[in-house]
Amino acid sequence: MAERVNNFPPLPQFMRIKPCFYQNIDDEIPSQHQQLVRRVYMLWMMYSGTLCINVISCIAWWAGGGSATNFGFSLLWLILFSPCSYICWFRPLYKAFRADSSFNFMAFFFIFFFQCVLALIQTLGFSGWGTCGWIATVLFFKQNVGSAIVMLITTLLFTVVTALMALILIKVHRLYRGGGGSLARAQEEWSSGVWKNAPVRETGFNVAHTVQGPSLPQYPAAVPSYPENSHWG
Repeated sequence: MAERVNNFPPLPQFMRIKPCFYQNIDDEIPSQHQQLVRRVYMLWMMYSGTLCINVISCIAWWAGGGSATNFGFSLLWLILFSPCSYICWFRPLYKAFRADSSFNFMAFFFIFFFQCVLALIQTLGFSGWGTCGWIATVLFFKQNVGSAIVMLITTLLFTVVTALMALILIKVHRLYRGGGGSLARAQEEWSSGVWKNAPVRETGFNVAHTVQGPSLPQYPAAVPSYPENSHWG
C-alpha cells in the first residue's frame, strides 16, 4: 500500500521545509460534502488574503498620518492567524467530514465561533489593533481621504469574510445536527480515545483505493447520512 505524501502547503522542491499535511478533498471527503469543504477552504484563503491586503492598507494608514503600531500589529496578525486558522478550524472540519468525527466537529464549532467573534472585531476596526475596519476607516476620512479609500477596501473584505463565516458556522451546525451528531458522541470519542486514531479509521479507504484504483472512497458503516448540501447557495 503506497504511503501518502504530505502535499500541503505546496512548497518548492528546493526548500528543506516539507509540507506538513495531506489534503485531497476528492479522495478523502464524501462526495455530497466536497463542495462545502472546498468552500470552507476558499473562505480560509479569502481570510488569509484579506489579512495580506490589511497590511497594505495599514501602510497607507501609516503614510496618511496614522500610527505605526497598526502596521506592526497587522503584520503580526498575518503571520499568526493565517497558519493558525488553517490548523485550528479548517483541519478539524476536514477531519470531521473525512472520518465522521464528532470530536473534530465540536473542536471546529468551538474554535470557529471565536474566529467569527475575532473577524467581527477586525471588521469594526478599533484604532491601534492593526485592522482597517469601519470605525478606523470612517474616522480617517476626515484626515486623509486617499488613505481612507485604501482602508475601505480592507474594511469591505473583512465585512464579507465575517458574513460568510457566520453562514458557514450555521450551515455546518445544521448538517451535523441533521445527521444525528451531539455533544454526547463527542464526549464518547474523547473518553474512548477514538479521536486519536484517524489513520486506523481510514485503513478501509486506503485499501479500497489501492485495490480498485481512483474510485470513490469507502467510508465506515458508522458514518451517518448527513443531509445533502444542495440547497447551499
